[in-house]
Amino acid sequence: MKAVPAERNPKDELVNINHELAFLLRKRSELLDAQSAEECKRRMKEAASIFDGDTYDALQALLKDIEKMQSNTIKTHSLLYSRKSQRKQTVVDVNGNLIGDGNCHFIMGPCSVESVEQVNQTASEMKKRGLQLLRGGAFKPRTSPYDFQGLGMEGLRSLSKTARDHQMAVVTEIMSPSQLEEAYDLLDVIQIGARNMQNFELLKAVGRTGKPVLLKRGLAATIKEFMLAAEYILREGNNHVILCERGIRTFGTETRNTLDISSVPILKQETHLPVIVDVAHSTGRKDLFIPAAKAAVAIGADGVMAEVHPNPVSALSDAGQQMNHQEFHDFMDAMEHFLTPKTLAAIHQ
Repeated sequence: MKAVPAERNPKDELVNINHELAFLLRKRSELLDAQSAEECKRRMKEAASIFDGDTYDALQALLKDIEKMQSNTIKTHSLLYSRKSQRKQTVVDVNGNLIGDGNCHFIMGPCSVESVEQVNQTASEMKKRGLQLLRGGAFKPRTSPYDFQGLGMEGLRSLSKTARDHQMAVVTEIMSPSQLEEAYDLLDVIQIGARNMQNFELLKAVGRTGKPVLLKRGLAATIKEFMLAAEYILREGNNHVILCERGIRTFGTETRNTLDISSVPILKQETHLPVIVDVAHSTGRKDLFIPAAKAAVAIGADGVMAEVHPNPVSALSDAGQQMNHQEFHDFMDAMEHFLTPKTLAAIHQ
């Protein structure tokens, strides 16, 4: 018996046609980019000789409409960070820590790696609270060239050894593509600092590594610019991107920066990437860490980053925004009390 063909759904066919059109338009764009300006000019000259004036003008108008349609298609559908590109939430696996899984993750450690002892002491305190994500700066881009610039690769080796000894993951900033090869095996998450958010060659380089990347928002970057910076990493094939809101520069002077707390739900709605909040750089005041962290989690953040130092008074960088070990435990007590299963369920409902 002959099978009866299934009834076609016009809506599904239209979606398929739209996908095919978008693919063809992207393909056309790639081919155009591959051609030199001289070749394009020659082809248009040939077209002018083949068609009469009215037909040629109509052809040009059609090409302009196609270019406009292509531009709109890319803006609304093709951006890899967009929920239109991927509905499912991305979960970034950092040595078993699933960032974006609905739980709150903490990334802690000193602003700068100053010595093996200093990092070891802080890692030991973190371990008591079950934390597994150790941050620390080996390369320190500073506003003044006379400020402490970090211990470089030596500091990263110390940080890495300490983390391995404590079964922790290393989160550290890399400042240039040339550092990646040597640093690759010493770290678990590549941090892109605020000042490097639009260092496009660096973004492309880390996109080719496949390592998880923690991308910080620039000092005065719009949310759109922030998302497009992530796009540079994603389009190189690296989907393991974590966005970090770390405050933006405004006219306010009461805090180091202004924590743009509203960026968290915007990023969560516009992208499928996990979002964390750095309460240290956004406020610059450790007396604000707890309320800022609670606000971040309450509004939907997937994690919190803060700085801890055995003796902040003697710290070589950002002394005022680093908690000592007792303050760290007080912070964790407050957050653990706040992060009850009931609270988390309500936040992620």
